[in-house]
Amino acid sequence: MAKGFYISKNMGLAGLLMGAVAVVIIIALAAVYDKEKTKNQNKPVDGVAMLTTASPTTSSTLSTPKDPWEHYRLPDSLSPVSYNITLWPRLVVNASTGLYIFTGQSAVVFQCKKDTDLIVIHCNKLNLTLLNGHHARLTGLDGATAPTVKTSWLQVKTEYLVIQLNGKLTAGKSYRLSTDFQGELADDLKGFYRSEYTEDGGKKVVATSQMQATFARKAFPCFDEPAMKAVFHITLIHQRGTVALSNETVNSTIDGTEVTMTRFEPTKRMSTYLLAFIVSDFDHITGSIENNNVLVRIWARRKAIAEGHGNYALNVTGPMLNFFERYYNASYPLSKSDQIALPDFNAGAMENWGLITYRETALLYDPAISSVGNKERVLTVVAHELAHMWFGNLVTLRWWNDLWLNEGFASYVEYLGADYAEPTWNIKEQTILNDVHKVFAVDALASSHPLSRKEEEVNQPDEISEMFNTISYSKGAAVLRMLSEFLTEPVFARGLSSYLNEFAFNNTVYSDLWDHLQKVMHDIMNRWILQMGFPVVTIDTATGHITQKHFLLDPDSVVDRPSPYNYTWLVPIKWMKGGVEREQHWLLQETGISNASVSGSEWVLANLNVSGYYRVNYDMDNWERLLNQLTTDHTVIPLINRAQIVDDAFNLARAKVINTTLALRTTRYLSQERDYIPWESALRNLNYYILMFDRGQAYGVLQGYLKMQITPLFEYFRTITVDWTRVPTGHNDQVNVIVFLLFNDADFVFMQLFIDRIHPNLKTTVYCNAIAAGGVAEWDFAWQMFKNATVATEAAKLRSSLACTKVPWLLNRYLDYSLDPAKIRKQDCTSTINYIAGNVVGMPLAWDFIRARYGGGSFSFSNLINGVTRRFSTEFELKQLKQFKEDNARVGFGSGTLALEQAIERTTANIKWVAENQEPVMKWLANECT
Repeated sequence: MAKGFYISKNMGLAGLLMGAVAVVIIIALAAVYDKEKTKNQNKPVDGVAMLTTASPTTSSTLSTPKDPWEHYRLPDSLSPVSYNITLWPRLVVNASTGLYIFTGQSAVVFQCKKDTDLIVIHCNKLNLTLLNGHHARLTGLDGATAPTVKTSWLQVKTEYLVIQLNGKLTAGKSYRLSTDFQGELADDLKGFYRSEYTEDGGKKVVATSQMQATFARKAFPCFDEPAMKAVFHITLIHQRGTVALSNETVNSTIDGTEVTMTRFEPTKRMSTYLLAFIVSDFDHITGSIENNNVLVRIWARRKAIAEGHGNYALNVTGPMLNFFERYYNASYPLSKSDQIALPDFNAGAMENWGLITYRETALLYDPAISSVGNKERVLTVVAHELAHMWFGNLVTLRWWNDLWLNEGFASYVEYLGADYAEPTWNIKEQTILNDVHKVFAVDALASSHPLSRKEEEVNQPDEISEMFNTISYSKGAAVLRMLSEFLTEPVFARGLSSYLNEFAFNNTVYSDLWDHLQKVMHDIMNRWILQMGFPVVTIDTATGHITQKHFLLDPDSVVDRPSPYNYTWLVPIKWMKGGVEREQHWLLQETGISNASVSGSEWVLANLNVSGYYRVNYDMDNWERLLNQLTTDHTVIPLINRAQIVDDAFNLARAKVINTTLALRTTRYLSQERDYIPWESALRNLNYYILMFDRGQAYGVLQGYLKMQITPLFEYFRTITVDWTRVPTGHNDQVNVIVFLLFNDADFVFMQLFIDRIHPNLKTTVYCNAIAAGGVAEWDFAWQMFKNATVATEAAKLRSSLACTKVPWLLNRYLDYSLDPAKIRKQDCTSTINYIAGNVVGMPLAWDFIRARYGGGSFSFSNLINGVTRRFSTEFELKQLKQFKEDNARVGFGSGTLALEQAIERTTANIKWVAENQEPVMKWLANECT
C-alpha cells in the first residue's frame, strides 16, 4: 500500500517570505513545489490511510478472553483451501431500504487441522440469510460427514460468525461452509464500497473494494488473516453496459436480459487482504510487458482515458515490471496487471494482486495541468505497488506485527524501479528526505516502537491499523537500504531471489529473510529490527575515539520500553577523511577506536551518502573544519551529505548535544547552494523555527535572514529562466528552481484573467498566496474553480490552497465543509482539516473544531492530532492537550492513542526548546542580518 495522503505544504515558509517584501512574493520551491508525493504526506501509498505514529495499545490486554470467539486471532484448528464467491452490487438505490446494497453467496472449502466442534470465521456488517434456521450450511467433502449445526451467532466485537456443532470436525478432513448474505454498498471506503463521480452532467456509481487490513470480512465471510491463504473463484453479477474486474482474467461472460455475469479465472493462492472486485463504467488503455505475454491495462473514468491521463502510467509500468523481474530473478506471477484510478479511495494506492487500485492523483497525469511533482508521484507510487507483486503478494508476512517487511521493502525498492524508468531524475537521492530524515523525527521519540513488534501487541483492528505508520514504511526502507549498502546490491538481490523462490505463495517472518542473505545478518539486523530508535555516533577526530548512544530528541524523556540489546547497535560507518573515502568501519560496541584522527585542516565526514540509519556528531574542531569547507567549496562534500550535515546539526541542537547557533551556522553557506536536497533539508529544519516563532517577535528577524540567504538563489534562477519567461527543460532544474512572481494586490483580477498562464509547477503556490492576500471574493472564486475541476490533481491544488486564507470565518466555514461529503470527499476530510491547521490563523480554529466534534473514531485521529498540534509550544496548549485526553478517556482514541501521547511529548519538548532558545536564536539571526 502506498503512503498517505495530505500534502505537507510549507505554508509557514510561504507566509514568512511573503512578509519579507512589500509585494506578495510567490514561491514555488521543490518543497512547496506542489510535490503531492506520498513521502511528505500523511499516508499511505497502499491500502490503509497511513498513520504517522504507532504504539502498542492495551485494550486487548485489559481482560483475558476465555472463549475462542472472544479472541481477536483465529483458532488454528481450520485452514481455508478455496472460496467460491458470487457478488452482485446494485449501482442504484434499493427502493425498500433507501440504501445501495450488494448481495452475495460464498462457499469456503477448509481443511480441519485439529479436531474441533467450533467454526470461527470473520464476518462484519453483513446480514446473513438463515439456512435451515442457522447462519450457514456445512457439508463434508471427500467422504467426510459434517456434524449438524447446534447454534450460530454473530460476535460483533471481534467481528466473527461463530458456529457451534453437535459433533466434532475430524483432523485431516475437508468441509464446505456456505453462506448467503446482503451488505450495504456504503461510501465508507472499506470492504466492498461505493464511489461516485459526475461525468457528462450525470452521476455515476462505481462498486469497488479495499480489503487491507481487516475489511475483506465486510465483503464476505472469510478467514481474514494474511497467513490464511487460499484460491479464490470470483463471479460478479453486474448491470449491462458496465465492466467487471477482479484479480484474475475473465473466464467467461454471460449476458442476461438485465445483467451480465462475469466469471474470473481462479486466483493464485493468496491472502484475503489482496482481493479486489470492481464494477464500473470505466474505459482503459492497453499495453504489455516486453518479451512477455502479460497484459497491462490502465483503467479510469472514460473522459480521463480519452484525454490521455493514463498514458504516463502505462508507459512506465512495462519497463518497471521488466526491471523487477530481473531484480527479483522471478517472473511476474500473473497473466495480467490492471491498474485503476478511483474517485474515492482512502489510501494512496493498494497492491491488490493483478488489480491495483489508486487515488486518481496517484495514477493519472495530465501534462497540461499536472505539475512535475504530480508526475513524480505517479512514478513512485506505481513503482511501490508493482514492487509488492512479489514482495508482499507472492511472499506475504505471516502477521501484521511484521508489516514493515511488506511496506519497508516496497518503500525502498520503489526508488530502484522509478530510477530505472526515469534514469535522468536521480530519484534515488530523495530517499534521504522522504524516508530517512522523515522517520528520524518519529523514531527519536521515547514513545516510538520497534520495526517488528511482538504478535501479542498487534491483535485488534485498531492495533493493526496502527502498524501502517512512518516506522513501518520509512524506517523499514532506511534499514533495508543500509543492509543493501553494506552487503552490496548484487548480494542483497541474490538473497531476495532465493527468499522469494523458496517461499512463493506462502508466508514468512522477518528472520526468514536474514536466512537467505547471510547468517551473520541475524546478529547485525536484529538490533535494528527488535529495538526502537537509532544511535547518534560521535567521532572525536583528535583521538579517533568513537561512541554511540540512543538518540532522543528530548534528552529528559524516559524510555519505558525495554531493549534486548540495551539500545546499542552494530553500526556500519562509511566515511571519508580529507575528501577521500576510507575503508568501512564497524562500531561493534558502545565505544571503539578508529583511524579517524586528523591533523591540520583535514576533516572527517561519516555516514557517506547517509547509507546508515544513524546521526553523526563530531568534536567541535571537526565541526569547524566542515563548516569552513562548506563555505569555501561546498561541492567537495557529497550532495546528500550536505543535507545530512544540516539535518544532523539541527536535530543534535534540539537534543542539546550541540549548541543551537552551531546548527544555524550550517545554513550560512546556502547562499551558494543550488541543489534541491540540501535546500529542502534546511527549509524543513527552519520550518520548525517558523512553527515555534511565527506567533512571536522572533519571526521578523527569521524573515530577514531567510530572505538574505534566498536572494542569490532568486538571482540565479531568474538568469536561467530569462527573467521567468522560460521553464527549465530538465526534471531536476524544474524541481530545484525557486520561482518568484511579483504581482500587486489585484489578485482576484490576476486569477480571473491569467489563470491559464500559470505553469502547473507553480499553481499551488500561486493559488495559496492569491487567496491569502485576498478576501471573500477570491476565496469564493477559488471554491468555484475547485468544484468545477475535472482533473484530480488540479482539484487537490485548489483544495489545499483554500486553506491559505487569513479570514477566520472563511476558515471556519471551510472546516464545516470538510465534514460534508457533498462538498469535500470523505477521503479528503482529514487532509483538508490539516491544511487549515497548517495556517497559523487556522490552527486554533482546527483545534477547537476537533475538540468540539470528537467522539471516538470520528476522524483519522492520528493524522489529525499530529497535523493540528505541530505548533503547540505553550503551557496553555499543553494543558489543553492533557485535558482533551482526560475528557475523552472513556471513549478512547483507538488507533490514535499513541498519536496523542506523542503530541503531549512533543509539546513538552517544544516548550522547553522555546524557553531555552528564543533569545539566543534572535540574537544570532539579528547579527547575521546586520
